[in-house]
Amino acid sequence: MKKIIFTLLAMAGIAVANAQSKGNVEFGLNTGVSFSTITSTDYYGNPDNNISFNVGGSAEYYFSESWGIKAKVIYDRKGWDNGYIYDINTGDEFRTDFNIDYLTVPVMADWHFGRKKNWYLNFGPYVGFLMSAKETRFDTDLKDDFNTTDAGLALGLGVKIPVSNYIKIFFEYDVQAGFSDIFKDNYDDNVFISRDAINVGINFML
Repeated sequence: MKKIIFTLLAMAGIAVANAQSKGNVEFGLNTGVSFSTITSTDYYGNPDNNISFNVGGSAEYYFSESWGIKAKVIYDRKGWDNGYIYDINTGDEFRTDFNIDYLTVPVMADWHFGRKKNWYLNFGPYVGFLMSAKETRFDTDLKDDFNTTDAGLALGLGVKIPVSNYIKIFFEYDVQAGFSDIFKDNYDDNVFISRDAINVGINFML
């Protein structure tokens, strides 16, 4: 039993010794649950959160044990529920939900903290490239009504749990706040989209 305990402690020591350092590159894969909505001073109707998902990959280069730069590529389903559309022929208004899919690319500074540097906080800009836009009541394609890109700020807080010398699982809370109008021809106040996400993933250290 003592030999087993010492072996486990030694393995844990190796895992700590192989923590991130200058020049390391770490790749990650993740998925998560997303909560998105829109904000505008002119958009009435009290839109509700759209609950959906995201799937992404990341790569981080470490400048030191505490700092790195991380880039992500994320398939992001955003949108809002309890919105509305008009029938231009009759003038009728219909309640509906909106699903807006982006390929989102954040580039962020990543600060690692805590005794073993397993906690991290990242922040930086992102750009989202529009992939599709639909409303769900009539399954109408609305892509032509939206701008092809969305830009904003990304922020994340998470923790990594080592499972071997080079593999970690992680849990994170991820926020995106848009600051560009999502509509192409908008003659009223700007409409911004934002989303929060709770993610889980795996990192591979090279």
